[in-house]
Amino acid sequence: MEVSGRVKVINAVQQVSPTFRKRELVVTTEEQYPQHIMVEFTQDKCDLLDSYQVGEPVKVSINLRGREWVSPQGETKYFNSIQGWRIERVAAEAPAQGGQPMAQTMPPMPAAPAFEPATSFNEEEHDDLPF
Repeated sequence: MEVSGRVKVINAVQQVSPTFRKRELVVTTEEQYPQHIMVEFTQDKCDLLDSYQVGEPVKVSINLRGREWVSPQGETKYFNSIQGWRIERVAAEAPAQGGQPMAQTMPPMPAAPAFEPATSFNEEEHDDLPF
């Protein structure tokens, strides 16, 4: 799966235990209702974020993870996480000339034939046209 948008936040690496580290990235999607998606990079994948800056357009490859936890009271809870494993820059689309969409190139239209102006025009003549 993939998430695309602009980098909103890149957190520092967190050393959770002597053998586990993680780093969080927030990507804001660019759609009608933008979403702020937190993606977690772990272990050696934390270093992938070093060359990225806030505001850059990116595409992040993700895996959805879920786990079950049973409390000391015996209550079962479920947790989800979004784990990133690749990130790449997305080239911003360059606007066309003048910021407008580029029109398709059409062949030139042939010149319209020249007509002689009417010389015998009488407004009182009626025809059957409705306009």
